[in-house]
Amino acid sequence: MSFLVFCAVLCAAFLHAGWNALIKTANNPQTGMLLANLCHAGIGICFVLFYPLPKGEVWVWLLASGLIHMCYQLFLGFAYEKGDLSRVYPMARGGAPIIVLIVSVILGIDTLGGFELIGILMLGIGILLMTRGILRSGEDRKLLPFVLGSACATAAYSVVDGMGARVMGDAIGYVSWLFILSAVFYTPVILMLHGRSILPNNIHQVKIGFAAGTGSFVAYAIVLWAMTQAPIALVSALRESSILFAMVMGWLLFKDKMDTPKIIASIVIVCGVMITRV
Repeated sequence: MSFLVFCAVLCAAFLHAGWNALIKTANNPQTGMLLANLCHAGIGICFVLFYPLPKGEVWVWLLASGLIHMCYQLFLGFAYEKGDLSRVYPMARGGAPIIVLIVSVILGIDTLGGFELIGILMLGIGILLMTRGILRSGEDRKLLPFVLGSACATAAYSVVDGMGARVMGDAIGYVSWLFILSAVFYTPVILMLHGRSILPNNIHQVKIGFAAGTGSFVAYAIVLWAMTQAPIALVSALRESSILFAMVMGWLLFKDKMDTPKIIASIVIVCGVMITRV
């Protein structure tokens, strides 16, 4: 991995944690997610004007990913309504790799080596420690199914987008169409669930939502570009440094409680992710 790609992926990791922090700052995280989606679509439209329409099989991957991203955003928004950034983010990000590995083994796609087994064990321990923290600290336990849903959706779109971007052969064009479709699916669903109460009521919310959307778009575009320049496993592992960025942001921005078990759990999750990508 070149120094340029290394720095780009670290920047993407920081942006990913940052846009999640911005969503958390919104009075209603779902409002922030809606605005981020609209921003995604706006940026995507600007780019697709300069690209030809996707052909054939690409649309299958795009439609599937758009629906999965809709579910991911819904789950993530609900999770942030219930829990801290420094609690939700590590569980959602750390849960995805373990799901991908387990499903791969069950379906016979891959076989696990020693490092993967150790990584899965560490991921499981880290997530169990995070869950134990929720149960013992009096936090809202309702966030658990939403975090699990977010992790499952992250695992699903990681596989689908990796395949879809390769089929299309252009990361920026793929991401642009993906985010347009995601906004098309997400917007009517969130309006149906929340009605007019989901709409922003001040310019501050709009600024937060659009800043989150811009950061999200740029971060994901960088990651897909990096995967065309370096091994996917290395890029994916380095990207998970966003967990540590999110922990620091939660502590500094939201005064999240940073007890020893939470810190240990986050470090174990990051180490587990890194080991599974060795």
